[in-house]
Amino acid sequence: MPVTLLGASEIRSLAAGLDVTPTKKLGQNFVVDANTVRRIVQVARVSSGERVVEVGPGLGSLTLAILETGASVTAVEIDHRLAARLPATAAAHGVPADRLDVVDADALRVTELPGEPTVLVANLPYNVSVPVLLHFLEHFPALQRGVVMVQAEVGERLAAAPGSKTYGAPSVKAAWYGPWRLSGMVSRQVFWPVPNVDSVLVSFARDPEPRGTEAERLRTFQIVDAAFQQRRKMLRQAVSAVLGGSAAAASEILERAGVAPTARGEELGVEDFLRIARVA
Repeated sequence: MPVTLLGASEIRSLAAGLDVTPTKKLGQNFVVDANTVRRIVQVARVSSGERVVEVGPGLGSLTLAILETGASVTAVEIDHRLAARLPATAAAHGVPADRLDVVDADALRVTELPGEPTVLVANLPYNVSVPVLLHFLEHFPALQRGVVMVQAEVGERLAAAPGSKTYGAPSVKAAWYGPWRLSGMVSRQVFWPVPNVDSVLVSFARDPEPRGTEAERLRTFQIVDAAFQQRRKMLRQAVSAVLGGSAAAASEILERAGVAPTARGEELGVEDFLRIARVA
C-alpha cells in the first residue's frame, strides 16, 4: 500500500481533534501543501532505505512525504499531543509501523536517537532553528546532509559568506561542520496559519573530516562569540577579554595567527577563527 499525504482539510481536522492551535510561542506554522513537502524531500535527495531525522513533525505532513520515498523517519516532537498522534496518522496513511520512531522530547535536550539517522529534514520554528541545527550537528556526527525550512532571515545568515551584511556568529558556527547554501524560497501561502515572514530552504553537507578537535571547536566558538558581540570594533578590542585580557595581548595572538588586529569579525572565515584558537 503506497504512502499517502495529508491534505489541507485533514490537517485542520486533525488539529481540531487534538485541540491544537498553532502558537507563536512555539513558532508553529503547519505546511498544508503537498507539493511543498515533496519539494523539500526532493531537495534533500532522500532515497529509499535511508534513515531521516525530522525535528518538529507537527501533524505529519512533511513526515509522510519523507516516508513516501521508502525512507525511515525518527521524528522528534516537543508537543506531547502531536507526538502521541503521529504514529496513528502514519498508519492511516499506509506507513508500516517499523518505519517511524517518534521521540517525545525537546530537540535541544536530545542526545541519542534510534536508528542513527544520516539525513536531517525539518520545518524549524524560527525561534529555535539555529540552536537546534548546531545541537544536532554537534551531537549526531552520523548526520551527513540535510535540508531545513527556516525564516528567510535565518536562512540567509546560515548561508552567508564573510563580508556580507548577514554574516555573523551563526554563519561561522554552521560553517564549522561544512558548506551551507540557499535552496529556494517558500511561499507564505503554503502554511497554516499564514506567517508574516518569508521562508527559505537551506541545504548543508557535512565535511568528510572534522575541522578540528572538540576542544578546538569550543575555543573557536568562544572567540567567534566575542568577535560578533562587538562586531563594529576591531578584533584586537572585541576579543581582548578572551585573548589575553588586553588589546595588546590580543594583537600579539592575532598576528601570530596571521590575522590583522585591525580586522573585524565579519571579515574572517571559520578557518581564520580556528587558526586564532590554535594559537591562543
